[in-house]
Amino acid sequence: MSTPRPLEVLVTEPIMTRFADVLTRDGASPHAWHLASGADAARHAAEAEVLVCSSATPELLATMPRLRLLHVTGAGTDKIAMDALGPDVAVATTSHHGPSIAEHVMMVSMMLLRGVRGSDGRMREGRWHNAIVDQTYPFGTLLSGRTLGLVGLGEIGGSVARLAQAMGMRVRAVRRSPDAPPPEGVELDWSGPTEALHELLGASDVVVVTVPLTEATRGSIDAAALAAMRPDAVLVNVARGPVVDEQALHDALSEGRIGGAGIDVWWRNPRDPDAPPPSHLDFTGLDNVVLTPHQSGHTWETFAGRAQDITDNVDALADGRELRGVVRAPAGR
Repeated sequence: MSTPRPLEVLVTEPIMTRFADVLTRDGASPHAWHLASGADAARHAAEAEVLVCSSATPELLATMPRLRLLHVTGAGTDKIAMDALGPDVAVATTSHHGPSIAEHVMMVSMMLLRGVRGSDGRMREGRWHNAIVDQTYPFGTLLSGRTLGLVGLGEIGGSVARLAQAMGMRVRAVRRSPDAPPPEGVELDWSGPTEALHELLGASDVVVVTVPLTEATRGSIDAAALAAMRPDAVLVNVARGPVVDEQALHDALSEGRIGGAGIDVWWRNPRDPDAPPPSHLDFTGLDNVVLTPHQSGHTWETFAGRAQDITDNVDALADGRELRGVVRAPAGR
């Protein structure tokens, strides 16, 4: 049996350099791993047979004639110029972010329902302010016994649902295939089609947006959708910023028409300090929001699992074995 030929692998996603030991199997991988960006990446592009990235432009892909596998470092392909890929290039994705994002959703939901952000700010100002010293101070509420409404029920939605159930919440969802079996371990109180979005919003205490960004979902959480929410309900977006109408959300929060929001995904995605701000409107002055820079899935476990998937697929490609997580198969396959 012949030994598989080592592959040339170009990794352009900077965060993956922190997991070089996993990618290269502590240096034991037979493949040539080039963890590079910018001009350094361009020097390896012509020979690369595997590209590991979170985004890829037509210009970059045009310089990669030997490319056989483009491996995305996450679950989304919206930043990949798919039309610029040759017919023989496979595209694979990886995930592992469901449990991390689910914990983030629960954390942010509790912060919003307990007013943690405001309490933290007052304590930092030296002010002791709670329901004992102020009879008008609002009480927080439990997650247990309340209703979680999921907009989308894929890997992330399933992870959120399981954790919410463990905390005593009822779970409802709208999804493209409402009659399909729910993810393993998920017990739905109700399931409806995407057309029943407003019904879901009106019945939920915590609304979690997990759908992918498509032309159908862009702006789907609009002014009318937000108006359908309960005035004390909170919205947590861990999908993509443009799924939610930015102006409508800002208006609903600033006017107190919903209880609050956790915003982890934004309408812009800055990558350097000189980039424009992540939103066109200013959410920083609002007390009823928790703002995070698209980090809900950023745990060590998420990225170590992704790095393992990637190196396993590179080995499988070299060995002629079936790849996992394929979202675009080569022509003729």
